[in-house]
Amino acid sequence: MTQEEACASLGVRKQTLYAYVSRGQIEVRWDPEHTSRKLYRASDISALMKKRDLGRARKNIAASTMAWGEPIINTHISTIVRGRLYYRGQDAIQLAASATLEEVAQLLWDSASLPRFPSFAPMEIDGSARARVYAAMSVAAADGSSNDALDVERMHEESAALVGRLASAFVALDRDEEAPLHLRIARAWQAERHAGLIRLTLALLADQELTSSSFAARVAASTGASLGACMLAGLASFSGPLHGDAIARVYALIDEAGRSGVEETVRRRLADSKSLAGFGHELYPQGDPRAACLLSTLKASQTTRELIVCVDRLTGRPPTIDVALAALVEHCGLQRDAAFALFGIARSVGWAAHSIEQMTSGSLLRPRAHYIGPAVADGGEPEA
Repeated sequence: MTQEEACASLGVRKQTLYAYVSRGQIEVRWDPEHTSRKLYRASDISALMKKRDLGRARKNIAASTMAWGEPIINTHISTIVRGRLYYRGQDAIQLAASATLEEVAQLLWDSASLPRFPSFAPMEIDGSARARVYAAMSVAAADGSSNDALDVERMHEESAALVGRLASAFVALDRDEEAPLHLRIARAWQAERHAGLIRLTLALLADQELTSSSFAARVAASTGASLGACMLAGLASFSGPLHGDAIARVYALIDEAGRSGVEETVRRRLADSKSLAGFGHELYPQGDPRAACLLSTLKASQTTRELIVCVDRLTGRPPTIDVALAALVEHCGLQRDAAFALFGIARSVGWAAHSIEQMTSGSLLRPRAHYIGPAVADGGEPEA
């Protein structure tokens, strides 16, 4: 936006606009077409307008906080600034260009040593890989002990074992524990020539600020639960179709586009107010940089490529990491459940990081509810 447009939208004077810029609330840059004019980021202005419209009543602050709102937990682990993801201050996209998941874990855990993720024999149970993962992490949760002593080095060792246990439940890993995890996964899937892409994917997905699953892990950690229980809490939240299992809805969209034609599918979904799974991200208004990075390194199927172009043309929504994961599966010739497995394995590193940080903070996460039900029996007003 121009200065005039920004001031008009916010209903403020130039001096107030400058104050927002100086506090880092609005990004500003020179207009490439008019060298004497500055432009102000529209998404930053929109966020300020939304915050102002909500008001500052405590119940409104709480409601906005719990739905894509203000940060509510102090963390050193990761953040998103101006559409870029950072791991402890390092650009995650740049880091992922060469880092292994072990190296990312060392950074996110703030560990003095490089962790090794051990291999475990998968549990012998009937059902899918997901069932094995839930069983393995349930046993880990039950067998784990609380971390009252706060021995951080021991927690790093336990976290590495839990990541290895989860990965082994998803993938039949070999016992070469000196090899990095991405290479053992590639071997198990007979996709060694794509080991570099698997490494990149794991590094990109290790953490992303305070996701629902990381918050769930932190809630468990705040009660003093074992690291295994925290990981299980993270996994349970991760499994929902609005989080880690969004890939299932992306596959459904790609399949429909393949059957009915890309443009017809997109236009029909838009007309019916149906979602376009995998396109547009609340935290990345200019596009998911993880998706852009991964898609630039592989060749998606023709249907997926056409879908990306069509959605961009009709809506302006860029693809998210879920579309990129579907493209990765297509490119590498993997089974479709490989996408969920890779995402879950990578994100378990973040769950461990958040759990450890929450445990060491010593605080209990226990928000209050805003009651909107029937009047209380004595006629009194519930607390705000």
